Amino acid sequence: MFRERPNRDAEIVLVGRSNVGKSTLMREITGHSVDTGQKPGVTRTPNHYDWNGPDFMMTDLPGFGFMNGVPDEVREQIKTNVVQYVEKHADKIMVGILVVDGKAVIDIIDRHAGRDEIPHDVELFHFLRDIGVTPVVAVNKMDKVDDRDERLDDLCDRLGIYPPWQQWQETIAPISAKRGDINALNEAVRHHLHEAGRDDLFQFF
Repeated sequence: MFRERPNRDAEIVLVGRSNVGKSTLMREITGHSVDTGQKPGVTRTPNHYDWNGPDFMMTDLPGFGFMNGVPDEVREQIKTNVVQYVEKHADKIMVGILVVDGKAVIDIIDRHAGRDEIPHDVELFHFLRDIGVTPVVAVNKMDKVDDRDERLDDLCDRLGIYPPWQQWQETIAPISAKRGDINALNEAVRHHLHEAGRDDLFQFF
């Protein structure tokens, strides 16, 4: 299991595969530099960022899935740790931001579908919902995608929500973290914070 978490009653977590840009997104949201690497699997423990004052923090959880040079059992342990962390703190997690690579996510999901396994991204989306954590899918690297609407519709289809994606703007947020284009995510998060009566946290998004 991960080490002890800071004592905060409100939390937003970033989850997803390795190398989808979670740490870059975390830096963009918080303005705080966190370790990022060209190599998948750099983040092995949670990166917590909390602001002095509000009882609130952001957490960048380690990526999982394929990581070059990382043994299978280590990969599985990381995934187990992530799932257990989210499950354990579900009542304090206001939003689970599932970060995916907009350019690759459909291919990755399709490659893993139908082998008696549920693709990680789909599994995680439904896992968040099942334990009562509101999921927002941050579809990153959209600056590299040409067929934007078609790609986002396909993602909705794979996640089991009905296209067109535009009717899910509180759930599907196309972004480019590297370019600082995260407005769609901020809007989606604010929607859910408002629903939870936490407009005081708008200042961070």
